[in-house]
Amino acid sequence: MSKSIQFAEGLLLPAIGQGTWYMGEKADLRQQEVAALQAGLECGLTVIDTAEMYADGGAERVVGEALRGRRDRAWLVSKFYPWNAGTVDALEACERSLKRLQTDYLDLYLLHWRGNIPLEETIRAMEKLQQQGKIRRWGVSNFDSEDMQELWQASGGADCAANQVLYHLASRGIEFDLLPACRQRRLPIMAYCPLAQAGRLRHDLMTRPELSEMANQLGISVAQLLLAWVIRHPDVMAIPKASSISHVRENAAALTVTLDEAQLKLLDRLFPPPQSKQPLDVV
Repeated sequence: MSKSIQFAEGLLLPAIGQGTWYMGEKADLRQQEVAALQAGLECGLTVIDTAEMYADGGAERVVGEALRGRRDRAWLVSKFYPWNAGTVDALEACERSLKRLQTDYLDLYLLHWRGNIPLEETIRAMEKLQQQGKIRRWGVSNFDSEDMQELWQASGGADCAANQVLYHLASRGIEFDLLPACRQRRLPIMAYCPLAQAGRLRHDLMTRPELSEMANQLGISVAQLLLAWVIRHPDVMAIPKASSISHVRENAAALTVTLDEAQLKLLDRLFPPPQSKQPLDVV
């Protein structure tokens, strides 16, 4: 059975989405990237995550092309720079993203990381975008537990719909405090780099013999093992990037993989969960 996670208002979304970091950087790969995103939709990976930062808007243009005639089948997420988090700048940044994406609304709009603009000002901008119908929901990215507490205490901050952070088997710091705090608020976590492509604590997981052995026993790839581990939580979505149709299909198949208690215990021994507060791992 495919796993899903619940967002606000009871919305159910697949527990694996599609990331677009590094897309739109090479013209000769554009059609391959478009085809991969479209294949992901066919496989049920309806969440597509992008950002104005990726390839300086190039990734959004790839997504826009991929969604032509298919916009109603996707749940579209984009992110804005912290220096665009002000009342006027956020509205203008959103307009630019919508134009590149060839759509008139976003399902979720995220502050990419925290900057110097007061959170209250950003919240007001998000509320205005909602009133205008430009975005359905708003959230944050790369917010640690202290940032989230401050956000929740701000007027309107409780309406934050998601926090997107780096999370993979070799980078488990959020499990100590951030994940429990978000879980208490029923706030979903979107895990970027779930295949350990980046981050201060990364290991070359794809070639770890123990992981290869476990994956072989399950009849899956190491990538599918890593994705299944991330989405073992009922409130964590993985958003791996896949720029080929074969990788997209491989990712989608991980939605049906369940790890048993013995396998999870072995993974805990190999990559112990945090015993104390860790600085948020970011890229």
